[in-house]
Amino acid sequence: MTGIDWYPLWNSLRIAAASCVLVFFLGIFCAYYAARLPRIIKGILDVVLTLPMVLPPTVCGYFLLLVFGARRPLGMLLADLGIKFVMTWQGGILAASVVAFPLMYRTARGAFESFDQNLAWSAQTLGLSDTFIFWRIRMPACRQGILAGTVLAFARALGEYGATSMLIGYTPGRTATISTTVYQLWRTNDERGAMFWVLVNLAISTVVLLTVNMLETRQKRTVRK
Repeated sequence: MTGIDWYPLWNSLRIAAASCVLVFFLGIFCAYYAARLPRIIKGILDVVLTLPMVLPPTVCGYFLLLVFGARRPLGMLLADLGIKFVMTWQGGILAASVVAFPLMYRTARGAFESFDQNLAWSAQTLGLSDTFIFWRIRMPACRQGILAGTVLAFARALGEYGATSMLIGYTPGRTATISTTVYQLWRTNDERGAMFWVLVNLAISTVVLLTVNMLETRQKRTVRK
């Protein structure tokens, strides 16, 4: 098709990729240490870290505006440093990271909790460092669950609309994403254009789900072996 502005696809992909990298490391860090905490503390931490998963995305966006808004103390401080999240595509990364983080955290935590701790203890008796044990023993053993969480976080970030529209709005060529473009095209009665982007998003989501299913199948085969 000619005459199509592909910016929403490019912008959505870079926002999803950047937020996925961010929640990957942050989610693994939080999940690793949360899995080792006492049950009561872990329960409280779980509520805090997974709250964005049950809150409406627009509520998450509203809270982000309260914190990073141009007239808020933190927002003004960041603006003085040249950092702006409101009405910028970088703000899309922040919004997508907030809503995608719980998926990465919960999946990674489940993978770490199912890890056979005897492997780590055996490695410690051999004098291996905790860093070596984490990256060369624990992470490879939990890789299927972590990869599945990463893919799900990417898919969630790619399809994010509520918090994104609240924080960065819709500006063609600047902040437009697939989700916000679909809404704007539908609102202006351009059903053909809206359907095109719906199909694009559907195709990407299908690939993501097939990837998750493949990872789950491989994990089950590994457990059986």
